Order: sequence, then C-alpha cells, then structure tokens
Amino acid sequence: MSLTFQVPTLSDQKAAQDLKQLILVSVPDANVDIDSQAKTVTIDDSQASEETFNQLIVAAGHHVTSAQ
Repeated sequence: MSLTFQVPTLSDQKAAQDLKQLILVSVPDANVDIDSQAKTVTIDDSQASEETFNQLIVAAGHHVTSAQ
C-alpha cells in the first residue's frame, strides 16, 4: 500500500530531509520518498496508518492539503 500526501509547506531539500528523519524515527519500517519540488511525501509498505503519518507531518510544522 502506498500513501501520498501533498505538503505545500515543504520549502526545500533540508526541510524534506528533516521530515524524513522524523518519520523514520517514529516509524522505522517506513519507505519514505519526499519530493520537495512537487511538495509530496510518499510512503510505501508501512504498517502504520495514514492518520499516523498525517500527525507526524503536522507535528513537524507542516500542513497537509490532501492524502491519497
């Protein structure tokens, strides 16, 4: 299962890397791909829920406009 989040507050590669590290600390089995130019966060093959990732992104100071 793959989840994709639109995160318009991803400003650059450093913000993307910081967010990825935060997600991996909380959910180490997550396969995380962040595209700071497209402002998307894609997570594959994780046992954690969509809501868990949404909360992690918000806790990192970002906004999620949609999830697929």
